[in-house]
Amino acid sequence: QEQLVESGGGLVQTGGSLRLSCAPSGRTFSNYAMGWFRQAPGKEREFVALISWSGENIFYADSVKGRFTISRDNAKNTVFLQMNSLKPEDTALYYCAATLRSYNYRTNPRRYDFWGQGTQVTVSS
Repeated sequence: QEQLVESGGGLVQTGGSLRLSCAPSGRTFSNYAMGWFRQAPGKEREFVALISWSGENIFYADSVKGRFTISRDNAKNTVFLQMNSLKPEDTALYYCAATLRSYNYRTNPRRYDFWGQGTQVTVSS
């Protein structure tokens, strides 16, 4: 079954860093734009970042701009999310997702075609 697999989550103190990875299982997503979303308990799934298939176009949510960096290595079929200066409010289940749709829809999770199962990020105060 085609899917995405996230890794790299964990428990970190405020101000710490984590690097999330997302790799596909079953197919290549090199021609897809790849996004990261997060969902905290009791909240809606929230857009974090998106990178185009070429890596030339990158978008971030205002809440993570300047702290998180999305990147991809198409040769390794992997997408990364480097998270620095983490805050307790960054605590959530983080998902990667793939889409072929316009960047105009990048914040809408319903516009993504494939999803991973998520990796938990917990930031302690």
